[in-house]
Amino acid sequence: MAMTAKTGRRAWPPAAVFAVAVLGIALFSVMDAMLKGLVLAIGVYTTLLWRNLAGTLISGAIYFARPRRPLTRAALKVHVLRAAVSTAMALAFFWGLARIPMAQAVALTFVAPLLSLFLSAAMLRERIVPISVVASSIAFVGVVVIVIGQWRSDLGAVALLGALAVLGSAFLYAFNIVLMRRQALIAEPVEVAFSQSALVTLLLALGGPFLADVPALRHVLPLVLAAVLAVVSLLLLAWAYARSDASHLSTSEYTAFVWASVLGWLVFDERVTAITLTGAALIVLGCLLAARYRPDAARSEIEAVG
Repeated sequence: MAMTAKTGRRAWPPAAVFAVAVLGIALFSVMDAMLKGLVLAIGVYTTLLWRNLAGTLISGAIYFARPRRPLTRAALKVHVLRAAVSTAMALAFFWGLARIPMAQAVALTFVAPLLSLFLSAAMLRERIVPISVVASSIAFVGVVVIVIGQWRSDLGAVALLGALAVLGSAFLYAFNIVLMRRQALIAEPVEVAFSQSALVTLLLALGGPFLADVPALRHVLPLVLAAVLAVVSLLLLAWAYARSDASHLSTSEYTAFVWASVLGWLVFDERVTAITLTGAALIVLGCLLAARYRPDAARSEIEAVG
């Protein structure tokens, strides 16, 4: 494969990079299903604290077992900022996820890729190309269809609060997508995975004396498996975001609905309606259009770092 200008990285086909991002999203979705069950059993704070602690141990073992570049001040600043955003985002999302169906929760988060298009242009100086706008617009129509279908069900006041929490998390996630791209350009995937797990654990631990509980033995294995999924997903997404624009890969987030629908049905017996499937079809169409776009990766990398 050819090497990209100025970076020495292989120029991977855009569709292959997009597929890696989709795989990362799929693994995160499986983790979400596991964490929803854990949140219902032991609470959102305890679940996130112990899952991130396990992730820190797993990613740290990989990080310190291999040669690594020195940690730079610029990278540390981005790591800390993204960890702070991720902590608030995760607390809001999983609190809401425990109160509404997975498909509805994920549908609400789909405002994030649309917002990230404009944030990536403002923060990373990426060019918003017409096909990215068209792809995101088609996918967003699918989201609207899903939300209309979901809101026809009377889930009560608690579910409304859960939906608002997830929506707030989505706004934070839009910022997180852009930070993920910036982080991937200045740090290796293993450093990204370890730094996120460790810093989020540190932030969560601040509330430990007041909120933390020791999980029962039966919850340890699910927590460890969720941590493994999170680490692998972070590695895959960091790899992908180092090789393509955030405005291109953000549309891969829409595939999370497909995984959430299947997992919600299999694990939590959450019904998937015809209107939900219609929305999902539009989402997949948007993703396929986005995968056809070939970004000018070299220019983006130079401008984002500069």
